[in-house]
Amino acid sequence: MAASSSVPRASILMLAWKAEATIVEALEGALAQTVPCEILVSDDASPDGGFERARAFLAGRPPMGAPHEVRLLRQPTNLGLTAHLNRLISEARGEVIVVMAADDVSEPGRVAALLSAFDADAGAFVAGSAWTAFGDGRPEEAGRSRLPARFGLADFVASGRMSTLLGATIAFRREVVDRFGPLAGHVEDNVLSLRGALLGGGVNLPRPLVRYRRSPESLGQWLFARDDGRDARARRYRRTVAMYRAVADDLEGAMRSVGAGLGEAARRDAVDIVAMYRLEAEAREALLDRPRLQWIGPILAGMRQRGLRRKSAERALKLLVPRCWLDLPQSEPSTPG
Repeated sequence: MAASSSVPRASILMLAWKAEATIVEALEGALAQTVPCEILVSDDASPDGGFERARAFLAGRPPMGAPHEVRLLRQPTNLGLTAHLNRLISEARGEVIVVMAADDVSEPGRVAALLSAFDADAGAFVAGSAWTAFGDGRPEEAGRSRLPARFGLADFVASGRMSTLLGATIAFRREVVDRFGPLAGHVEDNVLSLRGALLGGGVNLPRPLVRYRRSPESLGQWLFARDDGRDARARRYRRTVAMYRAVADDLEGAMRSVGAGLGEAARRDAVDIVAMYRLEAEAREALLDRPRLQWIGPILAGMRQRGLRRKSAERALKLLVPRCWLDLPQSEPSTPG
């Protein structure tokens, strides 16, 4: 589709990986947006025919609705989620970045609703919404982040959990990346949610704006390994340990970048969030790799940490039950030395 003389305010970044069966439906959702958008569709060197299917669809479809600018890209080698997202952010020109996955479907009014939310709240730097989960042979299910409608750093501490906006629903002002640099690690939603909150806050819209497809190829399935057979919890713990440490590193770096511009209360909240992520990583690692008596240290540290007290108290109960009940490796690790 031909580019217009002016740059659209919103850039849609559609990330595709092994999406041959779903990319057309995802593209229909992107093209149905009611405001002009720059749409970057990028296949991450998938081994299937998703890129060819997207190209054929776009070539055979006449322009409809808003005058979008569409570019179809194919990465020469597989980058992975965050590196792929970084590549597309560097190509995007819009002031607001809207993330779409090629296996989900955005409602037609999604981008307009996100732009309206940013217009109504100049201090919000990240936004997400409720969603409707579907697919995998299960009934449709409504979902929403635990964050309040308007949130800041204090809400992540108050929640007592590492719950953030769902990446499939997320949008952000490009300052979130321009200010702090490219995303690192394997997961984008925690990093973007916390960076946005650090800069001024975010919004969590109650209206479902995304149909979120349950899929074996989804990031959530890879990270949380819910149906990954034997030792699923151990694999899930190892992945989340790495993720939590990467998120803590990113937030610490963002705090240094903001420097003296961060208020005292916000700095305290950010320091607590970093500690929460690091302690949670240590506690999970202890459950996997250390004798039971060495679980006590991370649990007690968590019970002293604002934001982790309830979760750590619940974890203390695991000291009383057999390892097999926790789906952890059956043999008790030996004490070094």
